[in-house]
Amino acid sequence: MTGSPAVIRKALPAVLAAAVVLPLAACGGGSGAQSKDGRTITVLAASSLTDVFADAGKAYEKAHPGTKVRFSFAGSQELAAQVRQGVPADVLVTADTKTMDGLESETATAPSVIAKNRLTIATAPGNPKHIKSLKDLAKPDLKVVLAADEVPVGRYSKQILERQGLKVKPVSEEPNVRAVLSKVRLKEADAGIVYVTDAAAAGAKGKTGTVAIPTAQNAIASYPAAALKVSAHEDAAADFAKWLRGAKAQALLRQAGFEKP
Repeated sequence: MTGSPAVIRKALPAVLAAAVVLPLAACGGGSGAQSKDGRTITVLAASSLTDVFADAGKAYEKAHPGTKVRFSFAGSQELAAQVRQGVPADVLVTADTKTMDGLESETATAPSVIAKNRLTIATAPGNPKHIKSLKDLAKPDLKVVLAADEVPVGRYSKQILERQGLKVKPVSEEPNVRAVLSKVRLKEADAGIVYVTDAAAAGAKGKTGTVAIPTAQNAIASYPAAALKVSAHEDAAADFAKWLRGAKAQALLRQAGFEKP
């Protein structure tokens, strides 16, 4: 989604409403869908978990024969909209506790933080604009893209910029962290603020560069997971949410760059 921040904010409700119908297509099925040998659970997860959850799903299926795990990834605010609309799903994992706390009436188990993350500045490979710090993002000739305020990474970005007294006018505000990264990768922006894990994955593929944000200036994102009341597989949903805090899942999260809960 491109355009001025004001226009994009007006368009977001429509985007969220449309997103309600997307999870089933994105994951290939919904809660209650059966695998060949047994049950399938659907997990709604924050976009920044896309890569690591692909591996986590395979690991869970291997340890639980007969159970299939399907994922639908989106910005946490989009996931919340889907849950409120009653989209069939079993587990929810968001990139912030605020979004999860707002869904207390929809969760069947108490949310439990499974990982933490931090932010970094993503640049084009080789950092051609010679960005050195957050202060550089305020330069008028620099094209910066951020996530929208409704998105957890957007709120975190706004927090760290405000703490530094920086006024940054983004060329666009995106619906999730992957969209921010894509703008930088496609050179539609010179820089963007994303999670460390997303930048690391893109950097490993040679698609972006990074400029670290000092710990004292950074923000910490917490990822809570919970089973949903709408789940048709209550036991399996609760088990998967619990499994995410177990040794195997935690090892995968550490390998992907996420921090301990």
